[in-house]
Amino acid sequence: MTNRGQTLLAGLPDNELLWSLLDQVPAAIALFDREMHYIACSRRWMSDYRLGEDNLVGRSHYDIFPELDEEAKALHRRALEGESLSKDLDRLERIDGSVDWVRWSMVPWHDKAGEVQGLLFVTEVLTSDLERRMTSLIIEEELSLFIDIAENFALCMLDDDGKVTIWNSGAERLFGWSDAEVLGQPFDFMIDNAERVHGLPAMQLEIARRNGFYRGRSWKARKDGSRFFADVTITRLVRDGQLPGGFGKIVRDMTKEDTQTRSLEASTVLLRSILETVPDAMIVIDECGIILSFSSTAEAMFGYSRNEVIGRNVSMLMPSPDREQHNAYLARYLQSGVARIMGGNRRVLGLRKDGTVFPHTLRIGEAYGGGRRMFTGFLHDLSETEKAEAHLEDLQRELAHFARINEMGTLATAIAHELNQPLMAVGNIVQTSAELIKEGSREALERASLALEEAGREALRAGAIVKRLRIFVSRGELDRTFEHPGDLAREAVALAATGAKYRNVMCFVSQAEALENILVDRIQIQQVIVNLVRNAIDAIGSGGAVEVAVIQQEKSVRFSIIDNGPGVPETRIARLFDPFSTTKSDGMGLGLAICRNIVEAHGGKLWHENGSAGGATFHFILPEPGEEFDDGD
Repeated sequence: MTNRGQTLLAGLPDNELLWSLLDQVPAAIALFDREMHYIACSRRWMSDYRLGEDNLVGRSHYDIFPELDEEAKALHRRALEGESLSKDLDRLERIDGSVDWVRWSMVPWHDKAGEVQGLLFVTEVLTSDLERRMTSLIIEEELSLFIDIAENFALCMLDDDGKVTIWNSGAERLFGWSDAEVLGQPFDFMIDNAERVHGLPAMQLEIARRNGFYRGRSWKARKDGSRFFADVTITRLVRDGQLPGGFGKIVRDMTKEDTQTRSLEASTVLLRSILETVPDAMIVIDECGIILSFSSTAEAMFGYSRNEVIGRNVSMLMPSPDREQHNAYLARYLQSGVARIMGGNRRVLGLRKDGTVFPHTLRIGEAYGGGRRMFTGFLHDLSETEKAEAHLEDLQRELAHFARINEMGTLATAIAHELNQPLMAVGNIVQTSAELIKEGSREALERASLALEEAGREALRAGAIVKRLRIFVSRGELDRTFEHPGDLAREAVALAATGAKYRNVMCFVSQAEALENILVDRIQIQQVIVNLVRNAIDAIGSGGAVEVAVIQQEKSVRFSIIDNGPGVPETRIARLFDPFSTTKSDGMGLGLAICRNIVEAHGGKLWHENGSAGGATFHFILPEPGEEFDDGD
């Protein structure tokens, strides 16, 4: 300690007794000399700042807290120049990286000549309990060196009978009475009349006399007749020869804070009511993705109670691959500020507690409050809606199936009608020619030769009829355009995967980074992918995955439809692409045959492989522009 600090302490009342009294104050207090060396500090100061049991007297504040920056030191210099400083809420970052929120005040203290001799620092850590109040205790005139003059505090001293012996300037500002008006008066004048008539002043003194202190909240009266809600601390002081006996009283105006607390409670009740009644699920997370709030609708939607999810990462409500990608997306947004789904509706998949995956819309909003950033998600379950849509699509497909059956019946009738005459003619001519040949005469053989020529013409006529029907059914030339293979696959999978989510079957596309455009009939190639993906979904049944992989080969692009189902039975492989070959009770066995014809019409190839670990894979390749070949007639 400096010599000046020792000299100053020598003129103060008993130091040990002084700080034992100040240790009763619910705030951390430290006294410094002009060089910011410790003169004294309370036990609360030691505990709040985790300083152990070391004796700080005489040590530099900057040695104890080397992390203090220039901004903090500048505040110290201002206070040492005579300025009183305070802050209701300040961020304290500790050397171990943890953060606390504190309220502090810093005032110069003077000697009897009025010279600034040092700095009084009073702080209150608000992190664990925002209702803690910085208080200070005045004992007698010499203690005014240590009193915070914050305007919301009143400090006074009472004798054994409860009469005012010391009345500081903070009390004068808060209550309106000067010290001349209150000195020697019973302290009950500052208590609201409604509480005074019930004996509150006497009860407070009795509790403080018996227990050593009293702490409570009550209404106080001002000189102008107004009143305010206050936090009151009364500490019993024991006479020891130097210090007088009596009581020290600290009063803090809590009116604004109480109003804010009540408003906060009302807002909390309102928010809870909204969370209980809002028709869409609502989930609130912080900037780390931790769930802060989980509405009743969200509980019903996901199957979790709020106690099971609050404090956990929101990715637990997402299936793969969204679960693994969510934290990276959130970090990228916080770093760049670029949002992909903020403020708009988006269809995503959710994961229930029982493991089922379901679709829902998601709309996200962002807010700041309490020094933190929060995100609110509103979710609307699409399960029933999409199930109804899927059922409607099934009905439409069934109607289309019956329409195809009718069309095939009509087509079969037309084919039979068109081919009947030439085929009957061929049959009659061949039979007649056989009889003529049996006769063996020259004339008969000539007639047989002419008849066979006629049979050939009738056969060619039948072939022409079949060719015309084929051209009609195939719609003539392909309507080719340049298309990106990845886009083709994604659009087709989106069409094919409708209803798959209700079977818990995941459908997704993977593609190489660089893919060349191909010249194809978009609708026909997408129909191939749709047919193959739907076959894979039907083979899996439920609880599996279908991948459509698109890769670039040397002069072509390969599409692979991969599933983890049971695979194709060995007995089916040989006739897999034959028309009318099927294991489906309601199938016609034309799907794979049509797919192969479409691929081959594009100059490509379609084939099948069973996976070594199960499942089936259908590959087809399509050549790049200029590489296709003529598929013939």
